[in-house]
Amino acid sequence: MFRIRRVYDDILPNDRAAVEQVQEILRSQFNALSEKDIDKLPGQLRNPLKFRFRTILHIAEGARHAVKGFALMMHAPDLHFSYLDFLAADPRRMGSGTGGALYEAVREEARALNSIGLFFECLPDDPALCHDKDLLKENRARLRFYERYGARPIIHTAYETPLSPGDDCPPYLVLDGLGRTQALSPDRCRPIVRAILERKYGARCPAGYIEKVATSFKENPVRLREPRYVTATRLARADRPPRTLLDHRIGLVVSDKHQIHHVAERGYVESPVRVRSILKELDKTDLFTRLPIRHFSEKHIMAVHERGFVEYLKKVCTKVPPGESVYPYVFPIRNAARPPKELPVRAGYFCIDVFTPLNRNAYHAAKRAVDCALTGAQAILEGYRMAYALIRPPGHHAERRVFGGFCYFNSAAIAAHYLCRHGKTAVLDMDYHHGNGTQDIFYERSDVLTVSIHGHPRFAYPYFSGFEDEKGEGEGRGYNLNIPLPEVINGPQYREALKRAVGRIRRFNPVFLVVALGFDPAKNDPTGSWLLNAGDFFENGKIVGGLGLRTLIIQEGGYRVRSLGVNARHFFSGLTAGAAIK
Repeated sequence: MFRIRRVYDDILPNDRAAVEQVQEILRSQFNALSEKDIDKLPGQLRNPLKFRFRTILHIAEGARHAVKGFALMMHAPDLHFSYLDFLAADPRRMGSGTGGALYEAVREEARALNSIGLFFECLPDDPALCHDKDLLKENRARLRFYERYGARPIIHTAYETPLSPGDDCPPYLVLDGLGRTQALSPDRCRPIVRAILERKYGARCPAGYIEKVATSFKENPVRLREPRYVTATRLARADRPPRTLLDHRIGLVVSDKHQIHHVAERGYVESPVRVRSILKELDKTDLFTRLPIRHFSEKHIMAVHERGFVEYLKKVCTKVPPGESVYPYVFPIRNAARPPKELPVRAGYFCIDVFTPLNRNAYHAAKRAVDCALTGAQAILEGYRMAYALIRPPGHHAERRVFGGFCYFNSAAIAAHYLCRHGKTAVLDMDYHHGNGTQDIFYERSDVLTVSIHGHPRFAYPYFSGFEDEKGEGEGRGYNLNIPLPEVINGPQYREALKRAVGRIRRFNPVFLVVALGFDPAKNDPTGSWLLNAGDFFENGKIVGGLGLRTLIIQEGGYRVRSLGVNARHFFSGLTAGAAIK
């Protein structure tokens, strides 16, 4: 068994190990490659502009992260074509279907990039061009494989001209039209041929060679060789509709205990129907892969929340009778060093409002929400480009030692702390209300950038934080950005603020992005006053996806059930659309 995934760079340990395994396969199977060419692979992934091609690496990954095979594709956005540089399998680990799965992933990637075609070189199956009988047999098998997808050599050109006179087995230039019916003109093809030869071979080509080959593409339209190995029935797979690419799919983690935290009291809008309404709409898409929830120890919670607060919450919840709730009503701000002994009275010692109840299931639901967030974070570390933890209760109002705003544990902050061990992390809070808890937790740290777009605290909860002059303290000075907005704004106005937030995140240059996502900026949300609609959420998602970062989405607020699911579906559609550009 194996899975196909894209490796974007060698920053994370498992990706670095994958790149090293790919380099070993290159060394063992491509003797003509120099060590310099093999060593430049990490740089090609990290800095595509330097090499004039955007390098895209897909691997077939088996048990224990063993690379069974890989496909290395180059994308030229200036000329709108893709070029398959290598498709290879490790003979020690290859299994049935590895090559086909990799090639299909490359084709779908190329189609998602709107490439006019997928080009690549393939050694010839013509005895007049290849005199080695064993090699000729391999070449025929390889061309038979590609022909099943509609990929065939371009004919009546000088592409098979050897670089040096007398060279054996000069390659064909093969074109996979990716199921498109529109033929290529020679005017469209010549710049592509020049780009392939210049960017791939450069100075190794003799003087005048590139121009000679490029100008030989004269037939209009450019012609492909007639099928030689595969019948029309077997060619049908070339026209299949594209699937959502694995790395464009979102790992979805849904809390299986959110419904136990059901406070059936009038006016309590943080209800289980929120999750159901979002799932109903997400199920209409092909964007998600459901992931099982993993269990994580309490140490991850205590890494960002004070132990006394965590232990109190766990203890008091076991004391509340089933079906009842305790609301804070005494707030000992004058002598915080001497908390009340009665557990119900002590709630105000750890809380910031009077409407966030404690009940028998609050701790368990909040702990499971943390498990979901950390499951999503681990999925990001293991290869998913995006993950979404659909949880309740929310968490971004929970500070180091207090709860409130329907929040008990700060799932987004816990996940960000978990991820930042592997690289710089940014938290973007897109809830209508300020993420005071996340700000409090990271306020003196520089390894996590916190950015919050929210209603101004002069009219919006939590009222006491979220001002623009709160920029961090100590090492964290300059690593907290608040963007408080007016009471009434529309979608375009929100996007201006979001672009400002994204600009700050780009300057920070993080490895990971955690999005505390609220849908309460929506028009008619009972807790907000803004006017965003479904189209606005699509555009917001597109901007966030355009960052091209490993992104974990944590569900926060959003309480207008009628529009909640539709807005969620539009946001994630925009997110994947933005990510597909990267």
